[in-house]
Amino acid sequence: MSDVKQELIKYGKKLVETDLTKGTGGNLSVFDREKQLMAITPSGIDFFEIKESDIVVMDINGNVVEGERLPSSEWYMHLIQYQTRDDIDAIIHAHTTYATVLACLREPLPASHYMIAVAGKDVRVAEYATYGTKELAVNAAKAMEGRRAVLLANHGILAGAQNLLNAFNIVEEVEYCAKIYCLAKNFGEPVVLPDEEMDLMAEKFKTYGQRKLRG
Repeated sequence: MSDVKQELIKYGKKLVETDLTKGTGGNLSVFDREKQLMAITPSGIDFFEIKESDIVVMDINGNVVEGERLPSSEWYMHLIQYQTRDDIDAIIHAHTTYATVLACLREPLPASHYMIAVAGKDVRVAEYATYGTKELAVNAAKAMEGRRAVLLANHGILAGAQNLLNAFNIVEEVEYCAKIYCLAKNFGEPVVLPDEEMDLMAEKFKTYGQRKLRG
């Protein structure tokens, strides 16, 4: 899983470089559906200090099968998605600024900008639970049903896709939409696009909104 571990390190650094998280805030994982194994970033290590040997590999039941480090404290929040969904093979959790502002307000992100379609018709807020708990994992999975992102109350954002490239894209676009929404609220009430338009966006984004890996 060397390539996968390199990708996790790459996108962990990218989260910090693009100001989508701070310090060790956040975690990333990739699921090998054929082998039923999850590779996840370790707990409490700066993204710029993580080495391949620090990445932890777990089986579908949550047992560590490779690695000496402790997995991210949020490992079950990742694993439950792989256990219950077949459209997600990569997950990113980050402490982005504007999405977290909405999460602290317990305010869902509506379709005030069409780019929210990368995540769904809107982005819900999961009920609050202490970080690293199974309760938070269950709350996040429930609020993320039918969506590819969820706001974690008083915490941050969780996003999933078929690979890290697209998971990162979702985090980036949701944060952009959250920023636009927060700024627009200063001047009035943002106009929310109707469900019919978002249904159309969902169809168009099956190709437009998906970033493709280069060969």
